[in-house]
Amino acid sequence: MNLNLRNAILHNVSGNSQDELKDTIVDAIQNGEEKMLPGLGVLFEVIWKNSSEEDKLEMIQTLESSLK
Repeated sequence: MNLNLRNAILHNVSGNSQDELKDTIVDAIQNGEEKMLPGLGVLFEVIWKNSSEEDKLEMIQTLESSLK
């Protein structure tokens, strides 16, 4: 992903409330729009970089069990 897209995504959600962030995520998943999916990747990157090792392990375990 190019840097401009990443920066645009972060700029668009910067300062959003929890409800606005949730709406962005839910809309992207429900609509399944290809153009929204990179945004979810950027948001996941923010979550991952700011998570404890325990939280990261929990995310990995959730992914693993959900993909079985």
